[in-house]
Amino acid sequence: MSDDEKFDAIIIGAGPAGTACAYVLAKNGKSVLLVERGVSAGSKNVTGGRLYTYALELVEPGLYRHAPLERIVVREQIMMLGENSATTIDYVNYDFGQNVPQSYSVLRAPFDEWFAAQAEARGAMLAPGVLVDELIEADGKIVGIKAGEDEIYATVVVAADGVNSFIAQKAGLRRDIDAHTVGVGVKEVIELPANVIEDRFQVTGGEGAARVLIGCSDNVLGGGFLYTNKESISLGLVLNPADLTGQGKQIHEIMQELKMHPAIYPLIKDGTTVEYGAHLVPEVGYHAMPEKLYRDGLLLVGDAAGMVVNTGTIIRGIDLAIVSGVAAAQAILKNENSSNVGPAYRKELENLELLATMKLYAKFHELMSNRRMVATYPAMANDMLQVLFAVDGRLPERMDKAMLKVLKKHVTFGQLLADGWKGFKAV
Repeated sequence: MSDDEKFDAIIIGAGPAGTACAYVLAKNGKSVLLVERGVSAGSKNVTGGRLYTYALELVEPGLYRHAPLERIVVREQIMMLGENSATTIDYVNYDFGQNVPQSYSVLRAPFDEWFAAQAEARGAMLAPGVLVDELIEADGKIVGIKAGEDEIYATVVVAADGVNSFIAQKAGLRRDIDAHTVGVGVKEVIELPANVIEDRFQVTGGEGAARVLIGCSDNVLGGGFLYTNKESISLGLVLNPADLTGQGKQIHEIMQELKMHPAIYPLIKDGTTVEYGAHLVPEVGYHAMPEKLYRDGLLLVGDAAGMVVNTGTIIRGIDLAIVSGVAAAQAILKNENSSNVGPAYRKELENLELLATMKLYAKFHELMSNRRMVATYPAMANDMLQVLFAVDGRLPERMDKAMLKVLKKHVTFGQLLADGWKGFKAV
């Protein structure tokens, strides 16, 4: 087969990672086939979501200005839920919306479709509705893909096919999914008028809020999120599937309880659910990444490579996916020999500080897998604030004694010290 009969790159998956790679390669004159098994890019995605804008700037400066993004996030919020109470930390920084805004809320279906169209406009060939069945291998090197009766060849294949990457497993780079390394996410998009959203979240114009929810999972390991879109709210949970099964609980029931919580219901009241979905998401981050991110002729990017950061206060996946796609493209552009592309890809990830960032937060998963973080401490925080604010006309108990009583109700001093030390080591 001549070089004229094969692509420079075949990219499997038109999510942010795959499309970023296709965009950069096509922009630089490479022949690219972007394969997507959904009927269109974004049709299978339910992530919901925020995009840190620096990542799109790496693809092309100013590209974010044309993207179908939702609201500029200027309010960063952490809400700790008690049984009938809530404590919210609300950090407002309007600088986050200046110049190149730090982040936007995003709805993945329209964003992915737009992004893939941009890659196509740069010269990539988009092939939706195509399921890749096999990799083609020759002399230990990946040289193409099989899709039904078709065999398509390329110098490099890029696997961007998500958290349960069939391609990574076929290539021997990943085992089947371990339930302890992923979360099962469920999300509703709840439609509300823009002015109602702005009143409820104290934002104006195109501004918005991103809220992390703790203590919302009915004692199951995990947490929740809430993002304000232009005319909707994305509300969801990400829970550990092994823990969910072990406790005999259903995620849709926990989701319904969250919606009816007295601190959440007023935010979504009178809204209409226009989207509901569930999906697996990578959770552990650095320690759950494959030992190798490549083989000769094959690269893993985005969720297929387990690229995620979850500190409990921020959840990053889309930006890391885009960065990995850019890194893969740069490695391909700089190396004609496919044998050199893999090591070059690893080097590009280091140059873009993606791997260092993931390594920095590698121990946060251990902290967030402590059950007291998802139930005990949120309840304790709310009980302590009740002591601060409750007035009934009687002589209050001394503050130090009252706080000590609340603390002893929830944890022992030994547990508190152990959790504090674990938290210190994590950061």
